[in-house]
Amino acid sequence: MKLRYKQRLFLYFAIIFALFTVGVAVFEQSREKTFRTEMLEEKLDAYTEIVHAALAGKTTCPAPVLDSLMPLLPQNIRLSFIDKKGNVLFDNSLKDLSVLENHAHRPEIMAALEQGKGTDIRVSASNNKKYLYYAKSFGNYYIRVALPYDIQTQRFLKTDNLFLYFILALFVIVLLLLNVVTNRFGKSVRQLRDFVMLSGKDDAAVPEINFPRDELGEIGSKITESYRLLKDSQKKIAQEHQKLLQHIHTSEEGICFFTEERKVELYNGLFIQYLNTITDEPNSDPSAVFGDPAFNEMNRFLSENTGNYFETQIKKQGKSFSLYLNIFEDKGFEIILNDITSQEKTRLLKQEMTGNIAHELRTPVTSIRGYLETVLEQPLDKEKKQYFVTQAYKQAIVLSELIQDIGLITKMEEVPQMFKLEAVDIDRLLRTLKEDLSLLLQERKINMDWTIPENLIMTGNYHLLYAVFRNLTDNVIRYAGENIAIRISKYNEDKDFCYFSFYDTGTGISGENHLNRLFERFYRINEGRTRDTGGSGLGLSIVKNAIAFHKGTIVAKNRTEGGLEFLFKLKKNL
Repeated sequence: MKLRYKQRLFLYFAIIFALFTVGVAVFEQSREKTFRTEMLEEKLDAYTEIVHAALAGKTTCPAPVLDSLMPLLPQNIRLSFIDKKGNVLFDNSLKDLSVLENHAHRPEIMAALEQGKGTDIRVSASNNKKYLYYAKSFGNYYIRVALPYDIQTQRFLKTDNLFLYFILALFVIVLLLLNVVTNRFGKSVRQLRDFVMLSGKDDAAVPEINFPRDELGEIGSKITESYRLLKDSQKKIAQEHQKLLQHIHTSEEGICFFTEERKVELYNGLFIQYLNTITDEPNSDPSAVFGDPAFNEMNRFLSENTGNYFETQIKKQGKSFSLYLNIFEDKGFEIILNDITSQEKTRLLKQEMTGNIAHELRTPVTSIRGYLETVLEQPLDKEKKQYFVTQAYKQAIVLSELIQDIGLITKMEEVPQMFKLEAVDIDRLLRTLKEDLSLLLQERKINMDWTIPENLIMTGNYHLLYAVFRNLTDNVIRYAGENIAIRISKYNEDKDFCYFSFYDTGTGISGENHLNRLFERFYRINEGRTRDTGGSGLGLSIVKNAIAFHKGTIVAKNRTEGGLEFLFKLKKNL
């Protein structure tokens, strides 16, 4: 039969208190018996002192003196006089002492020899009566007195049971109190047990329990509160886990989680897709990464265990993949695969652009250095010196325009939000542009005109819209020739966009293959064209980016009548 916790607790405490009670009772009984024995020994010691005083230091047996003392002692006292050798010289209970053995080895005599006094309870060998012997050493002899160990003596030595009864009564009271305490304690434990059993069921609601107002009740309340918090945390963790799963499966990265033993825990479909692109054989098992040669570098890192993070790139099937490996605290790890083919192309384009920029910067810088070195090192007349300084100044202007154009393109691509939006009057913008370029237009005999409604207002960035028309016009001034015309018009409009045409009547571009590349940075139809005319080579690229900022597009085409035409659209309101 299995005992309940309360019953076991009561039994344990009852046994402890029972042992304690028995121990106290035994100790008290033994102590009281010792105390009564000591009282009796003190009486017998007093008798020996009386006898010793009567002998007045005599060493021989004065039987008459001892006989005369007997009436003064209790009637049942047995008195013996024993010399140092153990010979009995006097015994009031026997007339013939020759029958007595030597008493040197009697327990009480041996104790008296060592300690000065000694006691013993035994049956006398001379008369077969049981005595309580008490012997005391007085130098050259022993005086021994003995009391018959009869009922009277036994009653005197017997302990009082009143204390024992008191202890037993106290034990019963303690058991009753213990029962009350264990009931109270067991109730709290039982409530906790019921709570745990019920809360262990997934579909069970967390029960409300009123614990006693004591320390155990506080513990129970804290446990239930902690359990509720744990349940809430588990729900939140489950929700976050679900979100994580959704994120992993919808992620644009191939992700797979592994345990320390390299067992698959979780992965998404994109990981398998990238894995099959990289590996030689189709495989639906993510653990194939540990056996394919393409992942040798990663597996070497895992085997050497030299860190918590690893990354590399894998090129396969004309594609580039980045591989990231993160090792967690529990030694599990994740592998992330990304298709970075487009990023690699962008990187190469940026690298190419950087090279082009360096090449374009080198030309004016080299020219400026050459002109200035000539001025500084060669003996020149005033006119030649002025010529070289002027040429250096022109190259400095080219360099400044190049740096300014590069900065504008970078700003449009990296931080377009920095461009302020405002209402822009297109007709007024074109008037300002024509006024700014009036000298160059007159010099090249170029007629500039437009058919734009005077009330055409667009929301955009004024400086970028100005750059669109300015760079298109600069392109005509530099490359289209003289005695030509520029015509700008709005040829269409819908709900969201305005459509513009910008053309010139100049020389145009021979070879249609150049038209699609006009807007590339530093693209030249011939190698010396931009340098000869002083342009930065970024004008049309700025035009394209500025129009893209205004959500539009632009194309270029040769006109049948001659010249080059640009068709573009701009969003009315950004």
